[in-house]
Amino acid sequence: MADQNHELRKAGLKVTLPRVKILQILENATGQHHLSAEDVYKTLLEAGEDVGLATVYRVLTQFESAGLVIRHNFDGGHAVFEISQEEHHDHMVCLDSGEIIEFFDETIERRQQELAEEHGFELVDHALVLYVRPRGSSTTRQDGTPRK
Repeated sequence: MADQNHELRKAGLKVTLPRVKILQILENATGQHHLSAEDVYKTLLEAGEDVGLATVYRVLTQFESAGLVIRHNFDGGHAVFEISQEEHHDHMVCLDSGEIIEFFDETIERRQQELAEEHGFELVDHALVLYVRPRGSSTTRQDGTPRK
């Protein structure tokens, strides 16, 4: 808990129990680094913590403003949050399962830099999201409706 207290103070936030608990959940999100506010809320409920959903949303927004987390709004879904990392990475979102896969590719990174320079710009930041589907998956959903 001392690590979370230090991180919160360093970010200029007062150390409160809800903030510490939410930060712990985000840091310990093994296997699923991208959590929605609802995911965090459910985890708190399962742990017997008395923190409301509105508090979770407020704390996540404060964490985003302080630079502790990054909010992603992937197409077709709600906002998800991940702990800010020093190393850049991009994302693939599976349209069938909603799974989010992080990846880094040196060639893609270099090419984006080159494209910006070729057009007379300096690349300041970017976010690359690839929307994917398992190879060979059907063109219709399980309910029979056509896929996008």
